[in-house]
Amino acid sequence: MRLPLPRDKHDTQNAHALVALRWEELQPLMPHILEWVQDANWPVAAVLLPYLAGIGPRLAPYVQTVLAGDDEPWKYLVLQRIVRPSPGLAFALDGELRRFARAPTLAELEEGVAEAAREILRDSAAGAA
Repeated sequence: MRLPLPRDKHDTQNAHALVALRWEELQPLMPHILEWVQDANWPVAAVLLPYLAGIGPRLAPYVQTVLAGDDEPWKYLVLQRIVRPSPGLAFALDGELRRFARAPTLAELEEGVAEAAREILRDSAAGAA
C-alpha cells in the first residue's frame, strides 16, 4: 500500500489521510512525516502537529533525530508543538531536554530551544508534584 504523503505544503487532503492511519502503518515513514512540520505556517503542519503530539513516547526516537540535528527553528517547533503537549513524550526525552536546558549551543540559545526545554521540564515537574 502506498501511503499518502503530502505532495506539497498545501496538500492537506493527504495529510488528513495520513492521520487516519494506524501507528503501525505510519511508523516506517515517520522521519518523512516529521519533515512536513518544519514550518508551522504550512497548511499540512496544522493537520499533522496535533496528531504527532498525540502519539506520545513511541515518537521519541524520531524526535530525537530532529533534536540531534542542526535545524534550531525545527527543534524549537518540535519542542513547543509536539513535545510540550505530550507529557509521556517529554518524559521519554528527559535527557535531551536537560541538555538543552543546561548546556545549549549558542544557536539553540538564540532560537529559544533552551528556554522551551526549561519550560517543558518545569511543566513536567509541576505535573509530577
